[in-house]
Amino acid sequence: MPKLIVVEKPESWKFNLEDVEVISPDKYLSEESYQSIKRLKVINLCKSYNYQSEGYYVSLLAEARGHKVLPGVSTIQDFRFPSILREDSLDFDELIQSTFKNEPYDRVEFSIYFGSTQAEHLNKLALQLFQLVQAPSIRASFSKKNKWLLHSIKPMSLNEVSQTDKPLLITSLEKYLLRKRDFRPDKKKYDLAILVNPEDKNPPSDDRALKRFYKAALEAGFNTEFITKNDFHQIIQYDALFIRETTNVNHHTFRFAKKAESLGLAVIDDAESILKCTNKVYLHELLNAHKILTPKSHVITEESCQSLPSKMAFPFILKQPDGAFSKGVFKINDLEEFKKIRESMFEKSDLLIAQEFLPTTFDWRVGVVDDQVIYVCKYFMATKHWQIVNWNANKRASRDGEVESISVDQAPTELLKTALKATSLIGKSLYGVDMKEIDGKFYVIEINDNPNIDAGIEDKILKDRLYSIIMEVFLNKIKAEK
Repeated sequence: MPKLIVVEKPESWKFNLEDVEVISPDKYLSEESYQSIKRLKVINLCKSYNYQSEGYYVSLLAEARGHKVLPGVSTIQDFRFPSILREDSLDFDELIQSTFKNEPYDRVEFSIYFGSTQAEHLNKLALQLFQLVQAPSIRASFSKKNKWLLHSIKPMSLNEVSQTDKPLLITSLEKYLLRKRDFRPDKKKYDLAILVNPEDKNPPSDDRALKRFYKAALEAGFNTEFITKNDFHQIIQYDALFIRETTNVNHHTFRFAKKAESLGLAVIDDAESILKCTNKVYLHELLNAHKILTPKSHVITEESCQSLPSKMAFPFILKQPDGAFSKGVFKINDLEEFKKIRESMFEKSDLLIAQEFLPTTFDWRVGVVDDQVIYVCKYFMATKHWQIVNWNANKRASRDGEVESISVDQAPTELLKTALKATSLIGKSLYGVDMKEIDGKFYVIEINDNPNIDAGIEDKILKDRLYSIIMEVFLNKIKAEK
């Protein structure tokens, strides 16, 4: 991908890079040739990103032209709300405390250039801050009262870069641009990142399925790489992001989705789908508002929970709003159990969902992507358990229930119709709709935004074609954006 470095006085900057042009902001903003070129990577090193400045317009017009730009407009806007950035830094509080544990002073300030800084012991934190705030040069300060906290973080203009730091800026920029993937000999058209968590013991896709996704992506024409949460700063390189780890709003997966969308990437799961699907309170209201059949449910608070037993017979199901993979879900058999379990659950959430217990031998799961059904499965209950997964099972073999995959054309018509109606309320991403069948009627239990796709299970009918369909959806999303 061709690269532009936009900087005042470009004649003063020399870089040892091929396929890189150094130009002035005026040239980038005014010359027609840069308006028509596609797939440019733009590094905006202008002296100011203030609203209405040339630096601001370089990033704004770069995004309008479909160029990948650093920093993006959303990053520039983030600097206007330092309290939000300080709050986000709490996600890596442990790293902050360990970095400064031997610091003799109660305030530290340092400069960061593309994730690097002069002090070796600060580089890990510097990279984390660059991942949080994707701007070429930033100045961060930390202060300590009871503990170390991010005091401020702001962009630096080139005028503020000291002569001693200038070589670091240049080498860091070159290192940032000179990654092995930029020199691949193949001519794949688009770049896909698949976000995974190697440490997750229960990921949405197993290793064999991930390999099949990788193979399908290559066949579809993608340069494909697996990335982890530590690669946040690299999102700008890609055309598409596929999230294959358990998602949540208060989680790095949501930040990855938001950042990728702000950079114009095609994203599955998109941030809106994560937001909607991971909260059962929202889903309860959404499905009821659109008259989609669900088990009888009540949203309860600590104040209103006392009256629940008069509205719902035992046993019933009590759920945390953001539980996943059958976790945070309890079967309540009597009043004493209700009092005990709700107390611990209210410590994590102000709202809970109480849901009618509908005993069945299996749950339906319908996989949907971009308004098309790609698989149908029956998930049977775990041995001697009321859920499809028994997390308390002593043996791994008895933890999960059996799974039966069936052809889409053999599935009940009403099942498919209900699944498509439910997912249409969320978006056009990848979903798994869990349903129970009672007397020929289909009740939606929940909609998952990152459903399981494991080798030999969800892909049993379509096999490699299932993975190809998802890659085709990515291609269509990218082409629509272009």
